[in-house]
Amino acid sequence: MIDFRYHLVSIVAVFLALAIGIVLGSTELQGPVYNVLQHTTSSLEGKLSDAQNQAQTAQQGLDADNAMLASSEAWDLRGMLDNQRVVVLTEPNAQPAVITGVETALKDAGATVTGQINLQPKFFNNGSATAASLETTNTQLAQSDGISVNGSDLSYQQQATAQVFAEEFLTKSSAGTTGIQTTGNAQSTQAQTALDAYQSQGFLTTSGEPSTQATLAVVVTPQVAPADGTADPLAQVLGPFAEELAKYSSGTVVAGTQAASGAGSPIAELRATSSVSNQVSSVDDADSVRGQESVVAALYSTLSGGQAQSYGISAGTYPTLNPATLPSPSATPSSSSSKKPHK
Repeated sequence: MIDFRYHLVSIVAVFLALAIGIVLGSTELQGPVYNVLQHTTSSLEGKLSDAQNQAQTAQQGLDADNAMLASSEAWDLRGMLDNQRVVVLTEPNAQPAVITGVETALKDAGATVTGQINLQPKFFNNGSATAASLETTNTQLAQSDGISVNGSDLSYQQQATAQVFAEEFLTKSSAGTTGIQTTGNAQSTQAQTALDAYQSQGFLTTSGEPSTQATLAVVVTPQVAPADGTADPLAQVLGPFAEELAKYSSGTVVAGTQAASGAGSPIAELRATSSVSNQVSSVDDADSVRGQESVVAALYSTLSGGQAQSYGISAGTYPTLNPATLPSPSATPSSSSSKKPHK
């Protein structure tokens, strides 16, 4: 007959066997398991160290390349944009270093940077209030400036704003003239009135004198794709906005950065739309001296009758800089203040 003592002895025996197994197992396996883990850890640490050294070497090489290019930039770009005026438009969160680098390259090429038009987050807000406010401002300016604007949805009003910008701040180069001509007082006043109207509604801020008509336009985008995969409002607006600028200028380039240039980023969306990419050049690494010089080369190419192109690391190609064999475009801004027909 099995009594309580038997059960107790059985339970004790089971726990004793388990304890002995654990002690023996850990003692026997401690050496081999520890050695394997130590070897794996050492191997991973070595690979990490190698990768860090390679990254450091690559960064040092990049820094050296940028320093060399920066030192020769004025010589490399000399005369490429002589007698041209450039207005720089920026999107929210565009990197100050990129903006400064691009403007330095433009000036080294002989261009005059008229000023900056800095679009604010409100301009890209999808709310109905934004559409209504833009419609009111666009309608008022259109009536006073003789521009045809019809439509009430936000995307149309954002593009209509680009049309007003193009009408007011941009002009084609005129061949056969020399020197930078001044913009007529009436045209500058009209342009400044438009800037003031948008600025008073919180759609933009300005610096410099962007009311002076320019022949070329550069748009600096932060080029950040949303991490959650949603559509970037900047990406949706950038293409049509830049396309409108290209219609009324002698060349328009969109400049972005190397980071986050994948699917969904503003430049990726622009390049995916052939109607835009055929008119607007883009540079996806304008946070490097190489990319900043490519912005100038892209504008030069358009001025010389070339087609809009995609440049940079993601694009896999760069423009050829050889001003010694290519004469600098000598066309200068037209001083005409007559309005261009709305398209």
